[in-house]
Amino acid sequence: MARALFSRLMQTLLVLAVVSIAAFWFLKLAPGDPVSLMLGAEYSPAAHAKLTRELGLDLPWPQQYLNWLGGFVRGDWGTSYISHADIFKQAVYEALPITLTLSALALAMALLIGVPAGMLAALRRGGPVDWLVSSLSVLGSAVPSFYLGIVLVWVFGVGMGWFPTMGFVRPWEDFAAGMHHLALPAITLGAYYAGLIAITTRASLIDVMAQPFIGAVRARGEPMWRVVGVHAMRNVLMPLVTVIGLQLGGLLRGAVMTEVVFAIPGLGMMITTAVLNREYGVVQAGIMLTALFFVLVNLLVDQTYQWLDPRLRRR
Repeated sequence: MARALFSRLMQTLLVLAVVSIAAFWFLKLAPGDPVSLMLGAEYSPAAHAKLTRELGLDLPWPQQYLNWLGGFVRGDWGTSYISHADIFKQAVYEALPITLTLSALALAMALLIGVPAGMLAALRRGGPVDWLVSSLSVLGSAVPSFYLGIVLVWVFGVGMGWFPTMGFVRPWEDFAAGMHHLALPAITLGAYYAGLIAITTRASLIDVMAQPFIGAVRARGEPMWRVVGVHAMRNVLMPLVTVIGLQLGGLLRGAVMTEVVFAIPGLGMMITTAVLNREYGVVQAGIMLTALFFVLVNLLVDQTYQWLDPRLRRR
């Protein structure tokens, strides 16, 4: 078990190294000059050359990458060209908590809706409830998040006035106001995953309920809630955890578009603004944080398998 964990950690470091190299080189190949953006419309060639040297952008690309990587590992992520703020504080202390809060809220909503809906559809297989849940699940998975967000803002924000359409309040500063501002973004982000979780739960539960051990449990006279909630759902958790773990990376990708639509100052908005302004350091920090979160979630999912299935602990 320890050997497997060490192997996974080495794979994680390799993935992060590949992501860092890809992010660095692709950004360098993108059109645009950050020095010109900093200097404005009018500047002299001497001023341009001087600022390029100060930022280290005149060095060969491999040297720039090694300098950036060394600083990144030490926690020295540089300073924003535009806001002159420390990138580490901007990304880790300001943007990341907002994105994680939005993602956690969207995932919680998806689980609270998707799991019971999938169970109900499986137990009412072939009936109106099954048809309704399946249709809504497909619809939720098919509608693009940016379009759903715009529709929700137009209907519930502008039309009915139930939710704010602008501004943002951090939930840890004012919980009620923060949840009020995050309600529509969480629905927008979680709708796809609620449908996916419902479909996965339904299919897995139908398969498990047809297994011989379920027939044996029912023959012992156990109530239906224990048959489904304890014996059947225990076996549904494995594929469900797999789907959730694989889709958490997509949850962060969806958060980028959701934050742009609702003007939420999270990691997605930070990366989008930095791309437009050619702030290489900010973009690289955002990409690395996203990749780090994704690989850590996958490590956690691997360990969860061993907790859910004791047979895997001996391997």
